[in-house]
Amino acid sequence: MVEVLETKRAATTFRVLTAVAERGPAVNQEEIAEAVGVTSQAVSEYISDLADRGFVEKEARSRYRVTNEGVDWLFQQANDVRRFADHVTDDVLGSVQEDAAVATAEIEEGETVSLSIEAGLLHATPGETGPATGVATTDASEGTVVGVTNFAGVIDLEPGEVTVYQVPPVRAGTAPDIETLTAARSAEVVAADGVEAVVALREAGIEPDVTVAAGEVAADAAGRGMDVVVVVSADRTGRVTDALRDSGLAYEVTDA
Repeated sequence: MVEVLETKRAATTFRVLTAVAERGPAVNQEEIAEAVGVTSQAVSEYISDLADRGFVEKEARSRYRVTNEGVDWLFQQANDVRRFADHVTDDVLGSVQEDAAVATAEIEEGETVSLSIEAGLLHATPGETGPATGVATTDASEGTVVGVTNFAGVIDLEPGEVTVYQVPPVRAGTAPDIETLTAARSAEVVAADGVEAVVALREAGIEPDVTVAAGEVAADAAGRGMDVVVVVSADRTGRVTDALRDSGLAYEVTDA
C-alpha cells in the first residue's frame, strides 16, 4: 500500500510538506492550514513532526525550508502515488472498459484475443497466445477496428528511446551540425520544437512528423514503445525535457 494513502495523518503529512515546498520559505502556518484544510495548531504539530524526521528546517519565524531528505521523501511518495494511480487506471479500470484495437485477422464478437502494441497502436490477434488478452466486443476483418474489453495480463512493452537534439537559436548566430541530425532518420517519430529545429531537420532531408507539443508527443510515443528524436531550439529545451521528465521517461540530450 502507498504510505501516504494508508492513514489520514500520513496523507496530511504529505500535503503539509508539499505546501511548505510549494510556498516556502516565506510561508506561515495559517497559509498552510488554509491550503490543507486543518487548523494552525495542527499544522504546528505536523511541522514539528516533519522537523523531527529531518524533512523540514526552521530558518526564522514563520520561515521553513524543505531539506534534501524531505524532497527525496516527497519524490518517493509522489512516484508511489503515480504508480498506484496507473495500476487503478490500467489494471483495475482497464479490465472493465472498452478500447479499440487493430484486428490482425478476422475476429468474431466474444472471441478471446491476444493484445500487443505495434507502431504505437493496440493490435488484437485471435487466440490466447500473448501475455495480455481481452475479449472482442465486435466482429472485425483484418486491418479494421475491433472493440476489446475484459483486459487481463500485461502487454510486454519496453519504452522507446528518446534523443533530444538541441540546435542553436537564431540569435546565437551559429549554424547547427546538420550531419548530426541525420541520425533522426532511424527514429520512428521525429518531432521538432521551434522554427530553427524544423528548418535544421529539412536541411538534413527530414520532414518532422510533429511541430507542436513536441515534448508531450514524444513522451506519448516513447511510452508506446516507439523510438523518438526531438529536435529543439536550445532556448526551448526545458519545455521538452519537462514533459519527458513528468512522464518518467529516460532521455538523452545532445547538441547539434
